[in-house]
Amino acid sequence: MASCAALSPSLVEYFEGEDFYRCGYCKNESGSRSHGMWAHSMTVQDYQDLIDRGWRRSGRYVYKPVMNQTCCPQYTIRCRSLQFQPSKSHKKVLKKMLKFLAKGEISKGNCEDEPMEPSMEDAVAGDMALINKLDLQCDLNLQESLEREVKKKGKSTKKEESNEFIQSQDKNEELGSGEPSHAVDVHTAPKPGKGADLSKPPCRKAKEIRKERKRLKLMQQSPAGGPEGFQAPREPKTKPNQPKSLEELIFESLPEDASHKLEVRLVPVSFEDPEFKSSLSQSFSLYVKYQMAIHQDPPEECGKTEFTGFLCTSPLEPETPPNGPDCGYGSFHQQYWLDGKIIAVGVIDILPYCVSSVYLYYDPDYSFLSLGVYSALREIAFTRQLHEKASQLSYYYMGFYIHSCPKMRYKGHYRPSDLLCPETYVWVPIEQCLPSLENSKYCRFNQDPEAADEGRSRDPDRLQVLYKKAILPYGVFKQQQREPGEEAAVLQYASLVGQACSERMLLFRN
Repeated sequence: MASCAALSPSLVEYFEGEDFYRCGYCKNESGSRSHGMWAHSMTVQDYQDLIDRGWRRSGRYVYKPVMNQTCCPQYTIRCRSLQFQPSKSHKKVLKKMLKFLAKGEISKGNCEDEPMEPSMEDAVAGDMALINKLDLQCDLNLQESLEREVKKKGKSTKKEESNEFIQSQDKNEELGSGEPSHAVDVHTAPKPGKGADLSKPPCRKAKEIRKERKRLKLMQQSPAGGPEGFQAPREPKTKPNQPKSLEELIFESLPEDASHKLEVRLVPVSFEDPEFKSSLSQSFSLYVKYQMAIHQDPPEECGKTEFTGFLCTSPLEPETPPNGPDCGYGSFHQQYWLDGKIIAVGVIDILPYCVSSVYLYYDPDYSFLSLGVYSALREIAFTRQLHEKASQLSYYYMGFYIHSCPKMRYKGHYRPSDLLCPETYVWVPIEQCLPSLENSKYCRFNQDPEAADEGRSRDPDRLQVLYKKAILPYGVFKQQQREPGEEAAVLQYASLVGQACSERMLLFRN
């Protein structure tokens, strides 16, 4: 992994205009609209800043919905993991897993209010033919441009590595997403029974007291399914009558003769990593089984090329700064091993301020364990664990919240959470956004009519361009270009990525 000092700047290739796709939610044949660019490489700080402006990646393709035009507006959503408290339905899922691990008990039926599993994030993510075509086309564009320059100078035609022509990044910019100064906690008052004396603590059943005693005896035993390479968090001492924390519910001790063993392994997305390579075949077989059973994909649409391009290829450059988490930043697979077999894989990006969920695929034979909900809760707990070493990392990003698609509203059940304003790019508590979304699919969440995008492009001439192996400010580059539409495309790109990213990232022009 690279250290911060040795990092090269991000290199992207922007596609002018807007792309139209079949919507994966309302099934409109051309209703989904987005801007897109191909990321040859990207620093984790740049991607953090991009997702804080509404962008999201699918493999190396990075896209941003045209929010006021697309048929199903997709709002970036994040959970404030440090304040997260599991709901009643979340606790049921965790208890169901513990019963299965301890006794092999399989619950009948699904949990109440159990969310539906998401399909591919949208039609862009699902159109693997497009992704593969762009992969080949963009890499060829970059390679041909380099080779032409090499031939002109009489040098070897061997393709040079990107670090030979890209200058190192001088410094990391601070995040400019305009986060609210205070987190808003939402507390729900308990509903007392008829005639309840609110001055007294609620009565505890004898069964609960026995369970508590047993739990205290077993507290020193190994927790269930702790991530490999990480020490499981100690169970905090809770006061009587206080609800258990998320960690206590997840890592509750199991009996010595437990029926099953669950282990969660964090594996970097790298074909050079021996653990990633050794588990790749099993992981791919699981992906195919999931796509065909859950999303009814035909076999030709879930081949190894699609799997690799979507879930095993990332533009993010791994980083291991001294003040970061022990695992570093970058893209990872969180593998769930049950009795020596992978039953689920959560694809995540670990960024300077968040863990960003990319995708989840699992064995349909274990659908009764509600692995979609369980993995989300594990990822929230993992975010809290990373926060202990990297204090700035405290959010769990769940991708997009689509209020106009009822089956995608489940992401709003992980509270407290915020939605990103699509015009000013500030975070607004979801409770304040929902009334507006009930009246209109597209909403500006920032209630201040005078507020503007603080990170907007103010000086496009400072934008960095990579042209003929030279890095130029756009102010210099545009004096050499007379291509029709060139300026409009660059200005559109600058407005979408913002001033900070436009000055750090290199925009490839052929």
